Amino acid sequence: MMKKVNVVKYFSQLFLYLAASGMINAQDSVGTARNPIIWADVPDPSVIRIGDAYYMSSTTMHMNPGVPIMKSIDLVNWEIVNYAYDILVNNDAMNLKNGQEAYGDGSWASSIRYHNGTFFVVTFSYTTGKTHIYQTTDIENGPWSSSTLSTVCHDPSLLFDDDGVYIVYGVDDIKIIELNSTATAIKSGGLNRVLIAKASQIAGTNFYVPAEGSHIHKIDGMYYIFLISWPAGSMRTELVYRSDRLTGPYEGKIALRYDGVAQGGLIDTPDGEWYGLLFQDRGSVGRIPYLVPVAWKDGWPVFGVNGRVPAELAIPAANDAMPKIVASDEFDWNSELPLVWQWNHNPDDNYWSVTERPGYFRMTNGRIDSGFLDTQNTLTQRTFGPECSGIVAMDVSHMQDGDVAGLGALQKNYGFVAVKMSGTAKSVVMVNAGSGTAVETANIPLSQDNIYLKMACDFKNKIDRALFYYSLDGLEWTAIGNTLQMSYTLPHFMGYRFSLFNYATVTAGGHVDFDYFRIDDSLTGPSAVDQMDGYVPNGVILYGNYPNPFNPRTQIRYQLAPGTNMSLKVYDLLGREVSTLYEGTRQPGVYETPFDGRDLAGGVYFCRLTTDANFEQTKKMIILK
Repeated sequence: MMKKVNVVKYFSQLFLYLAASGMINAQDSVGTARNPIIWADVPDPSVIRIGDAYYMSSTTMHMNPGVPIMKSIDLVNWEIVNYAYDILVNNDAMNLKNGQEAYGDGSWASSIRYHNGTFFVVTFSYTTGKTHIYQTTDIENGPWSSSTLSTVCHDPSLLFDDDGVYIVYGVDDIKIIELNSTATAIKSGGLNRVLIAKASQIAGTNFYVPAEGSHIHKIDGMYYIFLISWPAGSMRTELVYRSDRLTGPYEGKIALRYDGVAQGGLIDTPDGEWYGLLFQDRGSVGRIPYLVPVAWKDGWPVFGVNGRVPAELAIPAANDAMPKIVASDEFDWNSELPLVWQWNHNPDDNYWSVTERPGYFRMTNGRIDSGFLDTQNTLTQRTFGPECSGIVAMDVSHMQDGDVAGLGALQKNYGFVAVKMSGTAKSVVMVNAGSGTAVETANIPLSQDNIYLKMACDFKNKIDRALFYYSLDGLEWTAIGNTLQMSYTLPHFMGYRFSLFNYATVTAGGHVDFDYFRIDDSLTGPSAVDQMDGYVPNGVILYGNYPNPFNPRTQIRYQLAPGTNMSLKVYDLLGREVSTLYEGTRQPGVYETPFDGRDLAGGVYFCRLTTDANFEQTKKMIILK
């Protein structure tokens, strides 16, 4: 009878544990949405609602394909469903040729609209010196048609009014220009004038950024123009102007001044709720979107709760653990890559493939380049906060003298871990350009053709540090080089990105095969303090595993003091050993060892760390099946 009571008690406790961990939810409770809604680089959001679906466009500048189109059904969780273009322009700058580049350029802020069955995206580019207009009747599948205006409409916002089509744009002097009825060209003799002169004047007198980022909406017969301003000595600030006539006059006020959350427009829900979709500069991860509740008072939108942006939102949706705008990839594709990937500048499609070796992403060097920032066909995904890590497995057996291939943190002050060929000798290297100058901080001989590389980013509290690792078997990881202090720089104007790359410095023609790219929403590997900055632990600690519960993989984290002879083992509920993860002596430091429970039944297991100094510590793990 006692055994039955214990079993019932155990499963009751297990249920409560899973419920508290968020693994089991009551049917009528689907979680609470939190800000930021996406902790990743999604700047300049423009959003529309079609029925119950929301579509958002954003800025990715020199990345291609460009102007990502994202979809959501709850305003909280977004996925990429399309892009407005494959490449913006085919020139030396976008092809990284002849010493030219377009970092921080390409296309900037866009405006997305829907009118009479057609979706429109307007963006502008100082690279082309034009404003680009894209149209489609199928926003998730395309195809898109395109037209251009020979003038640059800075931060354009498109409006379909009762009597015409207009773009509102500009810096400080906010202007309006009229288009033809098909929104493909400027209307001859149409409206073309300043709407609001010195729009920044309601926010201050001296500015880092005066007023830009136009978003125009017509709501209940009133015209509202939203702008961002950044007064000197203050913070990014959301402004709003309104008028009962399109051509004005306009009156304005400060709509929101809180924690730098600004720049964007309004969106309503099917239930009649209103929100502002804005963004915040968040250090090296980039510019991240916030959803701000909006109420109405005397015909003015009132942002936030008592002037503040709430951390929690009254929306019945829980944020995805990892944003759907990033994803792991096993490269099991017939032709195209998933939409989460973007190329750094224009790709050369002759020198990459997912079919030459099925199940692998092959990168072939088609030319000679001087370094990481100069090479074509670097494949990227966003990093994300508060923590993230990415791992690649790579076959380097066909590299040539002078080739460098690996996993990088892409920004002006970059860092990477890679395999480098010198003659016929291979080595694993870490390069750190955090100071603005690239320095090879580690070079370790490599005698095998398969290698695993890892990059981990810590964005908590704007720590903004990246660490790099390598592994010979994909299980035990060794830190390499030193800490990359990441920094958001204006020349690149973009958050750091995971980057798969391969470039030649001597002879073209070598190639590498990436087996997979896998991401996690946690730091995996020795921490910066423990391994990189001279810290030597003075004790032994078994921290436990993350995630927990898990299925099928988890990471077990522990700390070792100098001279520790240890064992790390896993036992089932009956005390039977099911796995020995490590036995022997290790250097002092903090380690993470992976554990794969795919061949075990679901239930409770125990991880036990013991040492020859009579230390023993046990942590509970739960496998969900």
